[in-house]
Amino acid sequence: MKIVEINKLKKSFRRGFLGRRFLALKGLSFSVERGEVYGLLGPNGAGKTTTIKILTGLLSADSGGIKILGEPIGAPRIREKIGFLPENPQFHDFLTGEEFLNFHSNLLGMPRYGRKEKIKELFNAVGLKGAGDLKLRAYSKGMIQRIGVAQALLGEPEILILDEPMSGLDPIGRKELRDIILSLKERGKTIFFSTHILPDVEVICDRIGVILNGELKGEGKLEELLGARIKSYEISFRGGNTGLIEKLNNVSTRILRGADQITIYLEKEELVDKTVQDIIQAGGKLAALIPHRETLEEYFVRTYGKEWVR
Repeated sequence: MKIVEINKLKKSFRRGFLGRRFLALKGLSFSVERGEVYGLLGPNGAGKTTTIKILTGLLSADSGGIKILGEPIGAPRIREKIGFLPENPQFHDFLTGEEFLNFHSNLLGMPRYGRKEKIKELFNAVGLKGAGDLKLRAYSKGMIQRIGVAQALLGEPEILILDEPMSGLDPIGRKELRDIILSLKERGKTIFFSTHILPDVEVICDRIGVILNGELKGEGKLEELLGARIKSYEISFRGGNTGLIEKLNNVSTRILRGADQITIYLEKEELVDKTVQDIIQAGGKLAALIPHRETLEEYFVRTYGKEWVR
């Protein structure tokens, strides 16, 4: 089932007070399936945040349609199904973490019965156990992102929308947030987020859409985009006669000699079987044969090149 459907979305802005209008979104179309993690990827200025603001009702589109759970956006019943974390959120830093979530519980109209247990459960879920008594001004960037996710989950939404959730986080903070997203997926949540940080996407996304200059340039499952392309083969072996290395020098792109093991790298698949046979015939013992698949970052450089750099 499609949770989100975006069809031919267009949005324009004016540059300056008397400037000409420019199209930030140029007929954008994509959908998000129930239970998946969908990443909208693009450089800064590509149109990611504009898309999310329209999706959450913070901006109006010039034309095009958006449906959430099969209905047009805007209805209060539909908004109740959305949890949202904006980029660089600014919260009331004089509140403690517990006061902050209690405040948002009131805004949602949540009953007081069971609220304390719900808030405690959310602190544990986002890795903030024991931080409920701290004021938000004492929270780190990573902790602010996590309390923001907790706030977005208060109403048990069917879809969680995160705008650049990894932005500004250190490697540990990014890993912690990745783990939270994966745990939410295990609970059956649908997660739609935007980012320009490619390594994180490879770990958590089921599908991605690539947006450049307001247009969707590509879309698909990660295994479809990356799975079929192998950039090199790594072969490790022990032993072999004196003439083997000379033969391998003619076919390999790199040879590494260890204390008791030699590793070579081949770029062409058609060389693999013959090379393995040569190693065995020369008295070598095969230790490993590892295909190295293309990373998402390498895929983007190969496919989009300078378009990604803004």
